Amino acid sequence: RTLIIAAMALCSMGASAQNKTAYINQDELISVMPEYQTAMSEMQDLQNALEKQGQELNNEAEEKSNQFVKDSATYTANMKEIKREELMKLIQRVQNYPTEAQEKIKAEGQKKMVPISQKAIETIRTVAKEKGYTYVLDQNAVLYGPPGDDLLPMVKQKLGIKDPAPAPKKP
Repeated sequence: RTLIIAAMALCSMGASAQNKTAYINQDELISVMPEYQTAMSEMQDLQNALEKQGQELNNEAEEKSNQFVKDSATYTANMKEIKREELMKLIQRVQNYPTEAQEKIKAEGQKKMVPISQKAIETIRTVAKEKGYTYVLDQNAVLYGPPGDDLLPMVKQKLGIKDPAPAPKKP
């Protein structure tokens, strides 16, 4: 019985001695992935389109407001009330538009980031398994930990991402 306990203790000591720890900055990895660059470009295009649409909506409201002021003297009381309600709805839409646009941008950004994050995590796992790492910790979440290797260069290599050439030094 003592022999079994001693053997188990030796096995667990041997297993813990074989644990390899690595660190990676997942945010940095994602920021250099081509998919991320494409997503950011698409998000900028969406933001520009929504800003243009918002400006067009604003111009429409201003135009209809000016038209209402100009023509209101010729309207019957009922027509004036109908036009006033239409104008108020349009103005309300203009006021709500920035919030709606931000919600659209946020939702689209989250939709685009999910597959990018999943690809990064899967590649980190693959490299960790290939290199024999037991633990991979995100540098942004660890305040203190055991010494470990930086996995970022290996994961970049696995993804086919090359680091940019260093800028030439000025004399």
